[in-house]
Amino acid sequence: MRIGILAYQGGIYEHEYMLRRAFTELGVNGDVILVKKPSQLREIDGVIIPGGESTTIGRLAERFGVLDLLGDLIREGLPAFGTCAGAIMMAKKVRDSVIGEIQQPVLGVMDVEIVRNYYGRQRESFEIDLSIPALGEEPFRGVFIRAPAIVKLWNGAVPLAKLEGVTVLARQKNILASTFHPELSGDTRLHKLFIEELIRR
Repeated sequence: MRIGILAYQGGIYEHEYMLRRAFTELGVNGDVILVKKPSQLREIDGVIIPGGESTTIGRLAERFGVLDLLGDLIREGLPAFGTCAGAIMMAKKVRDSVIGEIQQPVLGVMDVEIVRNYYGRQRESFEIDLSIPALGEEPFRGVFIRAPAIVKLWNGAVPLAKLEGVTVLARQKNILASTFHPELSGDTRLHKLFIEELIRR
């Protein structure tokens, strides 16, 4: 099994570390590919789009010819996991909490509307325990850094976790999106959930 990480900017190596830990804990023979070129997309069984600056990630993916191909592959069924900025990249509709609706290069593969910087800027970052039934009873530590929020879901998009009534983790078919940073939690359960879904395919 090979999982790619879109490797232009953001929490690339944190995700790589958590994936390798998750492979070991699950006893899975897996590898991690740092994706920067279109040809690498043909070598992977799933992809993670990390947190960081969503506009920067989108523009670089567009410049290197990855954005449209990756979007097509996800629509065709390639499993994808977007975290924070990666969740923004997945959304079909993106707004900013201050300036409203914006245009930026996104994959637009998930039937959700997301609001950037929903909780405020860097100084409003926080950590909190989340209830995620798909992971069991033990709370998951959510690390929210300039975090977005999923404010609307339609078609097959469903919430997996909420914070104060607002969706922070959602799934639609082959897509998983979290508005927090599981790669910074020290908890591999979400990465293992993603890997297990790949195994079941």
